[in-house]
Amino acid sequence: MKAVVPTNGEKKGAPYNPLNISSEGVGEDGFILSTYTCSGANISPPLDIGGIPEATKSLAIIVDDPDAPGGTWVHWVAWNIAPLSHIKEARQMEKEGINDLHKRRYDGPCPPYGTHHYHFKVYALDSLLSLTGKTSKKDLEQAMQGHILAFGELIALYKK
Repeated sequence: MKAVVPTNGEKKGAPYNPLNISSEGVGEDGFILSTYTCSGANISPPLDIGGIPEATKSLAIIVDDPDAPGGTWVHWVAWNIAPLSHIKEARQMEKEGINDLHKRRYDGPCPPYGTHHYHFKVYALDSLLSLTGKTSKKDLEQAMQGHILAFGELIALYKK
């Protein structure tokens, strides 16, 4: 599935290069395969990342669901990932923060009802980040400010 990125080349007012994010874990129909959900093995899907700038020191990933009944639900927060063009499924990350299940790990799509959109956001950064395991999505977003070289997003769908 093709990445969905804003057309203006900016995120929160700062210019960045676009990353091309895709995954074999997302079918042609845009739905994430059940292996990567709470109905399956609940492991992170493989991610292919194109367009990583040469100056990239690390990658960060945020996965969230803005369709959750109580507001955006955070499924994964990870950073200080080596700038690789392919991240294998179920990869143990160097640094992970707290998701909305209060766990330091990936927790896959598990909507209570309806079809939800899952945003796999990948950031190429010009530095490593000094954050703790108690880091939230908001903390990571704040720490990345001024360090984002490139950004890409893959939006996958899931319905139980």
